[in-house]
Amino acid sequence: MRGLEVFAGELPGFDPAAAPDTPVELFTEWLRHALRSGVREPHAMTLSTADHQGDPVARTLILKGVDRDGWRFAADRTSPKGRQLAARPYAALTFYWPPLARQVRVRGPVVAEDADRSAADFLARGAGARAEALLGRQSEPLTDLGERDRAVAASLARLDREPGLVPSGWTLHTVRPESVEFWQGDKERRHTRLRYTPGAAGWHRELLWP
Repeated sequence: MRGLEVFAGELPGFDPAAAPDTPVELFTEWLRHALRSGVREPHAMTLSTADHQGDPVARTLILKGVDRDGWRFAADRTSPKGRQLAARPYAALTFYWPPLARQVRVRGPVVAEDADRSAADFLARGAGARAEALLGRQSEPLTDLGERDRAVAASLARLDREPGLVPSGWTLHTVRPESVEFWQGDKERRHTRLRYTPGAAGWHRELLWP
């Protein structure tokens, strides 16, 4: 493993003194830079929650949006992550863009958005994604792949008949950030870390040791 190259290629600079006042502004700058740099799926993120025993559970999802209220993702209430968030509505998000050696970490309470916003998110998904979500069987044991394919085909046919169908448990969630950290890697391991935390007078910024 030690022979595998890390931080290959030209890395971008990062001057934390010139960082904007809010983490959303800096995140947007970094996301746009990742897009311009050809990073594939820069909106993919690791969502970490806690199970009923308090042990961490992580999986990769797609970011649905970000604004001053927080970072958004969607999940069905009956899925494992949906049940975990219902029991403990707190999560961590991790973005990593390897070609740029950049990482963003977001932590905070999770708020479920209303039914209208959740339905709009579901209807904006592609047909295949909606058909799979309508099955409501995420993480259940699967007998064989043919069973999956038949179920998805039936679900697609149902969507053709009912294009406005939205599962009752589909929920758009927003992570309200209590901490947002930006990490810029360096070939000599002089990494730069900048953390934002909210305060009464706005966002507080502080540097962290690598």
